[in-house]
Amino acid sequence: MTDAVTTPLTDRAERLLRLTIAPEITARYPDCHTAVVMALGVDNSGPWAETESELAALEAEVADGRRRMPDEDHPAIAAWHGLLRSFGTNPRRMRPSVDALGRRLARSRRLPRISPLVDTCNLVSLRYTLPTGGYDLEQVRHGFTLRYARPDDVHIPLGQPEERETPLPNEVVYADGRQVLTRHWNHRDADNTKVTHATVDAVLFLEGVSPAIGPDVLEKAQRELADRVAPHASSVSLHAFDPAQETTVAWTPTR
Repeated sequence: MTDAVTTPLTDRAERLLRLTIAPEITARYPDCHTAVVMALGVDNSGPWAETESELAALEAEVADGRRRMPDEDHPAIAAWHGLLRSFGTNPRRMRPSVDALGRRLARSRRLPRISPLVDTCNLVSLRYTLPTGGYDLEQVRHGFTLRYARPDDVHIPLGQPEERETPLPNEVVYADGRQVLTRHWNHRDADNTKVTHATVDAVLFLEGVSPAIGPDVLEKAQRELADRVAPHASSVSLHAFDPAQETTVAWTPTR
């Protein structure tokens, strides 16, 4: 029988996505939580009117001073800065994603439009002041493990498909086997698993550090993201990384 994880991309047999946290990460960072939204059959090819409308409204509020983006003094941002420093990353050089996104909006008064799915993740990220990220499921071979980087790891940085990076010792990463999908916990995604307009099956992450972002707030943000994506997908399901064991999610490619 063919292993579902290594089935060729043209085979629509059921596959398994594994979500794992290394025991040493769980022990050192017990207040960190990752929620997951799996979206299959996504229409990511054209604008989502509700997302664009809310992003435009947010940009207008920042531009005219009605809203100020959280800075390093905000508890949720400060929690991530402290977390990155704990394993040797300078958070002012390698900023957590929600910090970088908010700073970009504060500086330019506008957010980039990547694709409707990514734009919706960014909207939820800023609404709840927590990191979000999206990955094209067709490009994920085994699953995601949150762990320390290893000497043979390889990262293809976003926007630089010809480059190959080796993460630093003790750096916390999300990895798919040897492939590092996000460096510095949530600072930089990989180019080979990025969500594009052609993506139809995706997995979305939301992250919180208690008590700044407690499990209840993370769950609320997860539900909101799922509800925003659902009208544009054939199916949406909610999951979480279980710190005590591997979570296995069965899914079937939609193309």
